[in-house]
Amino acid sequence: MMQGRTAETFRGRGGDRAAAPRFVLFLQPEFPINALILASEALRIANQNSGLELFAWHYASVDGGPVRASNGMWMEVAYGLGDLPKADYLLLFEGNLPTQRNSPGLLAKLREARRYGTVVAAIDTAAFAFAQCGLLRGCEAALHWEAVPTFQERFPDIPVKDALYDIGEAAITCGGGVATLDMMLDLIGRHYDEALANEVANALVHTRRPADRPQRLDGRPTPGEPSLSARIIDLMERHLDFPLTPQELAERLDISVRSLERHCQRHFRETPMQLYLLIRLQAARNFLFYEEMSLKDISIACGFSYPSVFSRAFKDHFGQTPSDFRKAIRSQQDQSLRPEIRRLALTPPPQAFGGQSV
Repeated sequence: MMQGRTAETFRGRGGDRAAAPRFVLFLQPEFPINALILASEALRIANQNSGLELFAWHYASVDGGPVRASNGMWMEVAYGLGDLPKADYLLLFEGNLPTQRNSPGLLAKLREARRYGTVVAAIDTAAFAFAQCGLLRGCEAALHWEAVPTFQERFPDIPVKDALYDIGEAAITCGGGVATLDMMLDLIGRHYDEALANEVANALVHTRRPADRPQRLDGRPTPGEPSLSARIIDLMERHLDFPLTPQELAERLDISVRSLERHCQRHFRETPMQLYLLIRLQAARNFLFYEEMSLKDISIACGFSYPSVFSRAFKDHFGQTPSDFRKAIRSQQDQSLRPEIRRLALTPPPQAFGGQSV
C-alpha cells in the first residue's frame, strides 16, 4: 500500500462527486499512446457504467503544448508544469526517450508532488525519471522489460522487479502497454469495489491479471517448470558484460557442453556462442535506442573487447553501424520537438510581385 494512503483512503468514496480522485496524465515526447488510452478509458468507463463522476482526469506536458506519441500521433493537453492542477495521482507516461527530455523542472515537480501527498506513478520507462529524482530509493521498480538492461546499467542500486506493475511505498511503477490497464483496474477496485473494476475489464474485453505476473511468459524461467531454453537465455542475459564460456554456461546449467550445443542447435538453430552474440547485440541495440552512452561504454556493457569489434558485429547483423543506427533513430525522434518551428524553417519565404522578397 502506498505510504500515506490507507485502505480507508482508497475505499468507501462511493458516488461522492466532491471526493472524486483526480488524475493528471503527464505526457513526455515519444510516450506510448496505447498505455495512455487504456488508462483514460478505464476511468471513462468507470464513470459511464456507474452513472457518476467517480474519477476526473486531465492531460499535461512540460510546456502545456501538444506532445507527439511514439506512433507519430499528437495529443493536446490542458496544462503545463507551471499550472498543474492539484491531483490525487500523477501518472508520468514516458517512452522511447526515457532520460533525454527529463528537465530539472519536471524532476522537481515529481518530488514536489510526492512530498505533498500525490501518488506518483511511472508508466513504461518513466521509472528512469523517478530514479533520477530519487523517488525509487529503497524500492523495486517495474518497467518495460526491453529497457531493463539499460536501467540496470544506469541505476545499478535499484532492483528491478519482473512484474506488470508494483504499488510500492514511495511510488507506483508499471511496465506500460496492457499492464497499464491492470494497474488502473487495481486502483479502481481499491477506491470503490472489485465489481466495478471487473465491469471495466469486461467492457474492454480484458481478463484481469495480478500485479506480480511476469511481463513475458516466453523464454523466461517460470516457478516449478523452468525450461532449459529459458534458463539458457536468462543466464546469458544476466552475464552480458563478461560473457561466460560454453564450459561455464554448461556448468551453471548442470549439463554437459555437448548437451548445451545440441539444445541450442535444435531450439535456436545457433551455436551457444552465436546465440549469446545475438542476445548481446539486442541489448546493445536497446542501449543505443534509449540511452546516450558512448559506443565504448556500450561495447563494454555488452561484453565486446573493443568498440571496433562491437561496431563490426553490429553492422554485420543489423546492416548499419551503431552510430548510423542511433543517428537515424534520433532524427525520427527529433521530429517531435517544436514541429511548428521546424515547419517554418522548411518553408521558403513568400515572394512579392516581380520576384522580390516581401
